Amino acid sequence: MTPASSGLITAVPQRLRPWVPVVAVVILQLFVFPTGPGPWSLGLISGLLTALVALGLALIHRANRIINFAQGDLGTVPTTVVVGLVAVSGLPWLVGALLGLAVAVLLGAVVELAVVRRFFRAPRLLLTVATIGVSQVLVVGSVLLPRWWGRTIFADADLPDPFHLSFEVGNQTFGGTEVLALVLAPALLVALALFLQGTDLGIAVRASAERADRAALLGVPVKRLQTLVWVVAAVLSYVGVFLHAGIFGFGGGAAMSPQALTFALAALVLGRLDHLPAVAASAVALRILEQGVRTTYPNHPGRVYVVLAVIVLVALVVRRAAATRASVDAVSTWSSAEEIRPIPRELATLARVRLIRASGLALAALVVVGLPLVLGPANELKAASLAAFCLITLSVVVLTGWAGQVSLGQMSFVAVGGAVGAVSTATWGHDLSLALLLAGVAGALAAVVVGLPALRLPGLYLAVTTLAFSLASSNYLLNRSEQPWIPAERLDRPALFGRFDLNGQDAMYWFVLGVVMLGYVAVRGIRRSRTGRVLLAVRDNERGASAYGLAVVRAKLVGFALSGFLAAVAGCLLVHINQAYTESPFVVAESIGVFTAAVVGGLGSLTGAVVGAVFLHGGTWYLPDRWRLLPSAAGVLAVLMMAPGGLGHLIFRLRDAGLRRLVADEVDQ
Repeated sequence: MTPASSGLITAVPQRLRPWVPVVAVVILQLFVFPTGPGPWSLGLISGLLTALVALGLALIHRANRIINFAQGDLGTVPTTVVVGLVAVSGLPWLVGALLGLAVAVLLGAVVELAVVRRFFRAPRLLLTVATIGVSQVLVVGSVLLPRWWGRTIFADADLPDPFHLSFEVGNQTFGGTEVLALVLAPALLVALALFLQGTDLGIAVRASAERADRAALLGVPVKRLQTLVWVVAAVLSYVGVFLHAGIFGFGGGAAMSPQALTFALAALVLGRLDHLPAVAASAVALRILEQGVRTTYPNHPGRVYVVLAVIVLVALVVRRAAATRASVDAVSTWSSAEEIRPIPRELATLARVRLIRASGLALAALVVVGLPLVLGPANELKAASLAAFCLITLSVVVLTGWAGQVSLGQMSFVAVGGAVGAVSTATWGHDLSLALLLAGVAGALAAVVVGLPALRLPGLYLAVTTLAFSLASSNYLLNRSEQPWIPAERLDRPALFGRFDLNGQDAMYWFVLGVVMLGYVAVRGIRRSRTGRVLLAVRDNERGASAYGLAVVRAKLVGFALSGFLAAVAGCLLVHINQAYTESPFVVAESIGVFTAAVVGGLGSLTGAVVGAVFLHGGTWYLPDRWRLLPSAAGVLAVLMMAPGGLGHLIFRLRDAGLRRLVADEVDQ
């Protein structure tokens, strides 16, 4: 942060500082992206509905210190039920809306009791990933619900207005649903504020959110209050998604898309996570700004996400880091990763242990070598892509497992590598080996720039920054329709070093496998070096590491650069595997999937990262259609509940159990 910006922020009174980002966004909209009264009014309504979702996020963050990725889906499921009851079965609007409200209350309670409570003592990172699994389960439920009414989808089923009313503001026509949103959303915001500030129950919720353990010692029923918070969050989400579906159509409001959720998350960050009025105001200001950008650039809708990413990045760079005990505790719970202990040297030299290890390596090598013999060309393509995703998952382990920085937009760094790699071979005529190197350097630089806010504000803040950058990349910065310098034609695979032909799928598989193995060996070596030990020390205790003279900032930058390098190399591999650069592999959903794979595999183990990628992506690509959602939905929840440390940690626990039995046998003999 520059001295000028620091002095300017310090000059603002403490109670007004949460409102500074809101004022800045409003000024930006008025003077840089002005718009007419019609789009402005539409942005106001959309902002009020987004504010309801953002406040649900804020409440759950207060209670559980997590990002709830199922927040939008908590409203989508009851909205789907209402669409079936009202638009298909013909029930009165009010009856359907009340039944949907009952479903939202029940759904919020069930999710908290069945899933969230199981992770009450777990690291917040695991609970956040569990909400991703919950989101996938709810998405599956929303997809299957129309079958109760004999439909496959509800895209053509429009909700009627609750009452007949029509008026125009500028070039926009508004009806009864818009009027209801203008009345109901502010009423809910005021009611929530009065509940938290003026009732004993609301004060207890605030107390349990600040220090749950201390509140429990004072007799506050923390777990029951968390159930209440989840119910309230589900109701807020339901109202927001339901009214959004009535205004924009069910296709526009059906699933709370990553784009819409990112606006809510950005509002959460601008409102400092727990300043509820500022969170709500930020949501409204961002949505009005969205309309202004769309009006200014009607043919470039992706620029909205670039502006959003810049706002989040600037807001975090100029914000002063908190130094409270609560903030330190919150960061520590986000950077937890169970380290895998190596086999003790005394046991590693035993003949039986060496034989077992050699047999395991031989079996793994046999599987990898034998794959091209049993797979067809299409499946060889999938196998090469899966190997590249293993490298991406390794990059997440480096950034989150080692450096303690949560990245939810890792595929944006992959996209940087893919774009640079495509330009390098197709436009500049470089060898693929040089293209991999250039892509890696570009990815490292991008990761360092995006990660700058995490030098002072880690955890949730970097997660939102990378998420916003991922949206900006896939929609504009690295989108072929917006950037003509990215090759749109089919990519040829140049001969490696001018001698080795890579046009065959089996040849490409072997090349990708070789690059991934080199990456694995290199990362393993870095983990055992001083650099790896410094990264872990900074992750576990940043202040203690600084007190011992370690360069904390440099260590974090090294973690970002190394992670971005690996991800970008994988991106260069992917575009040449597919022989085309497309945006679909680099969208936000894929970034969240990669992050989930790393956590499911185990952030403390490089082997676990590979296992997680095979479990999530391999299961999605190779399982039959009816089973493809199993790994990403129920599978994620099942793994985290049974093995909180991930599949890799479970494998090494079984290894340790076998070693203990082996030692017992040796002692008996």
